[in-house]
Parts: sequence; structure tokens; C-alpha cells
Amino acid sequence: MKMTDEQQPELRWAPIEPKPRNSRRMWLIIGLVVAALVVAGVVLFFVLNQNGNPDAEGTASPSPSTSATSTAMPSPSPSGSVEPTTEPTTPVQTEPPVVDPSVEAFRGQVSGWLGDGGRGLDIVAESSGQDALPVIDTLQEDAQRLSDAQPPASILEQWYGGIDAYSQKLKELRSAVSAGSGVSGAVDAARTELASLKALVGL
Repeated sequence: MKMTDEQQPELRWAPIEPKPRNSRRMWLIIGLVVAALVVAGVVLFFVLNQNGNPDAEGTASPSPSTSATSTAMPSPSPSGSVEPTTEPTTPVQTEPPVVDPSVEAFRGQVSGWLGDGGRGLDIVAESSGQDALPVIDTLQEDAQRLSDAQPPASILEQWYGGIDAYSQKLKELRSAVSAGSGVSGAVDAARTELASLKALVGL
């Protein structure tokens, strides 16, 4: 037999299987790109927003401070409630009212100085020269004590007017003793004013 006569295998054309498409990979890449763009856009939005409003941080900061003050404010309330309890414990110091003395009580207060005035004037009248000056100084000190005494309201004006007149006569008496002339007349004038003060209080 010839080679040609041998049975040859039949050749048939079969369609070529299409290669699998990469559609899933393409959609995945597209999705990742879109997500990246969205994230970049959000970040860019916040960056531009903060740069455009520099007071954003400043406005946010007072909120905790106000909350802190609101929480701190109730703290003085206990101290305020304690104050009323402490105030009554400390007594209020008030000056005692001035009591108007009676003429009898005032007479007992000033009778000693008025009596010393009469005896002092007698000593001055009997003294010679500069020996009378210390006695006059004592009379002037007693006159100041009489002026410091609180008289009754009924004789207030007459008392202070009489003290001024008596003090003036003592100054004139001192000048007369220092000059060495007119001493007796100055003693009589001082004695007259002293007698008026005695009569005013009933001595």
C-alpha cells in the first residue's frame, strides 16, 4: 500500500476559546481610584476650611472655659450660705448712747476743780511775783478739765461760755503776774467768772 492510501486523520477547525476578560480587575482599579479621589477631596476641604477660618480654634476654646466656669460657679454658694451663720456670732460693736447727766451729778463731777480754783486764786493774791506762776498753770489745767466735762443739756451753752470767760481771765492774770502790775484786779476778775460757774451748777 502506498503512503497516500493510509487513512489520514481528519482536520477540523474548532473555535478558539476566548481569553477571560479582566473586567473585575478593571472595576477594582476604578473603584480604588474613585475612593482615593474622594478621600483627597475631603482632606482638601478640611484643610481649606481651617485656613479660611483661623478663629475656628479660638471659638472652640471658650466653650470648655465656659463649661469650667459654670461648674466652678456653684462652689461660692456654700461659702455664701456659711456667712449668715458666722455673722451673728460676731457681736456688732455700737457706741453706747450719750446719757445726759443731771445737774446734781455734774455738780459732783466738777465741784473739786471749782473749789481748787477759789483756793488757787487766794494763793495767787497772797503770793509775790513769779511764785504765783506755777499756781496759775495749775488753775489753767483745771479749767481745761472743766471744759472737757460733759455738762447737762440745760446748761450746755452757759457752761462753755463761762469756761471760755474764766480761761481768758486766767491768761490775763498770768500776764499781770509776769508784768508785776494789776495782779489784784486780774485776780478779782478771774474770781468773778469762777463764781458764775459755781452758781451755774448750784455751788
